[in-house]
Amino acid sequence: MRTQHEIGTRERIVRATSRLMQRQGYEATGLKQISQEARATLGSVYHFFPGGKRELAIEAVRHGDREFAEFLHAAFEREDDPATAIVTCTRDLARGLRESNWLDGCPVTTTALESAGREPEIQRAAEEAYENWRTLVRDKLTRSGFADDVAHDLAHSVINLLEGAELSAQVSQSEAPLEIAGRHLARLVDSYR
Repeated sequence: MRTQHEIGTRERIVRATSRLMQRQGYEATGLKQISQEARATLGSVYHFFPGGKRELAIEAVRHGDREFAEFLHAAFEREDDPATAIVTCTRDLARGLRESNWLDGCPVTTTALESAGREPEIQRAAEEAYENWRTLVRDKLTRSGFADDVAHDLAHSVINLLEGAELSAQVSQSEAPLEIAGRHLARLVDSYR
């Protein structure tokens, strides 16, 4: 059984990796930088992640998955109406990006894109994250009375547009892409009622 200190160190390493890969990508993030950012020794990084950077990147993607799933869940709990919840999500994403000085986009997408074609395990972890998020959206829609097939397709559209709009907002350093996406997604959801 691990001690509380070990659990804390491992979590710091994962969070630091997620944040670094979110900001600078997989290739530019080194284990030495991760250990420094996490306030952990390089030996601790290898102790918890003997598979090195690849293993750590997979866990960072899973961490990003959990963070965004919690974000979606919180928005869906605050708002009964799924269209309103989606608008809330886009506003919250835009505010978070602005507050991070446009640095903290999606850690899953950044890492997955940079490792595409070369790191199949990272790709699988990213696809699992997207599927998890689509499931959350789909479940919200089905609980709100949407047919299963409609909820399935809308969930894909919502996650695809959120991811694209977040990237566009980050690149343009503007909240507008997310605000526009939120409005249009709300209209799309409302059109299926």
